[in-house]
Amino acid sequence: MGVEPQTSLSTSPVTAQMPVGGELSAPAIVEATGTSSRAPAQSTLTGRKRPLETFLFWLFAACASVSVFTTFGIIFVLVEESLPFFQHVPLSEFLLGREWTPQFEPARFGIQPLVRGTLLVTAGAALFSLPLGLLSAIYLSEYASPRARNILKPLLELLAGVPSIVYGYFALVYITPLLQKAATVLAPTATPVLAKLTGDPDFVLEVGVFNALSASIAIAIMTLPLVSSLCEDALHVVPRALREGAYALGATKMEVSTQVVIPAALSGIAASFILAISRSVGETMVVALAAGATPSMTTNPLESVQTMTGYIANISMGDVEHGTISYQTIFAVGVVLFLMTVTMNLISIGLVKKYRQKYD
Repeated sequence: MGVEPQTSLSTSPVTAQMPVGGELSAPAIVEATGTSSRAPAQSTLTGRKRPLETFLFWLFAACASVSVFTTFGIIFVLVEESLPFFQHVPLSEFLLGREWTPQFEPARFGIQPLVRGTLLVTAGAALFSLPLGLLSAIYLSEYASPRARNILKPLLELLAGVPSIVYGYFALVYITPLLQKAATVLAPTATPVLAKLTGDPDFVLEVGVFNALSASIAIAIMTLPLVSSLCEDALHVVPRALREGAYALGATKMEVSTQVVIPAALSGIAASFILAISRSVGETMVVALAAGATPSMTTNPLESVQTMTGYIANISMGDVEHGTISYQTIFAVGVVLFLMTVTMNLISIGLVKKYRQKYD
């Protein structure tokens, strides 16, 4: 008869010390593992917060709510101070009027000249800064070596630290004289062509001391770092796999940059464009110094114009009496300016949500 083999089962210390109820005691765990770990704090186990955590929570919440309450405070002040103005001036006259002379008799309160001047300066700044900013971002992201990128990008961003009043004086004492010299040289050949384009036979190519073009160029230089930096960040985060896949299909660097990378970063590029335009709309000192103070319905960038921010700055530094209708125009213009910038920011957020692409 064969003898059945006996199987011996080894009993671990954990099994040996396990109580009948099946629950493992802390000494048994320590004996089984040979190590001991510090137990978590009682507040973490029970879900209670420590006093320091509670204090930090409310501190961070208060800091986050500062911007929210500040925005509502600005809205409240603008609405409260502008209501007396709209009680005297009809809204239709204010929005559709084509004359702005609140300090003269008879007073006219049509904001169209200020809006026209603001859009003229902003369009000129966008015409210069957006293409140059995007092209510089493409170079930094796709063509520049890491060493060149680390040198050029900080140098470009230094322009963002220059005060806006410096750009205003730069436009007044350097850009404007340069434009005047260029107009003198080009006048004999350009005047007939521009006369036909504008339909004005008496057109004269002449650059005034204060003009919209000079302010547009200065604002374009000021917003160029914003466009370049944001566009470069948007291009830089595009996955490397997309570029390598396009190169594997035989695409050139130009084709990869324009047909792969830019469409992939379109949401970030569009958002940077709108933010730069909003920055141009809200610029004050450059237009106050270089664009002039002549509200007009002109579309000629070589003439003097007045923007909404320029008007607010000029009236705020003047001798306008508090509580008068001229003083209340500051807040009425501020409401329109606030609505314009908020609208552009909402458009920017919508574009980011619509065209944003997520990559794993």
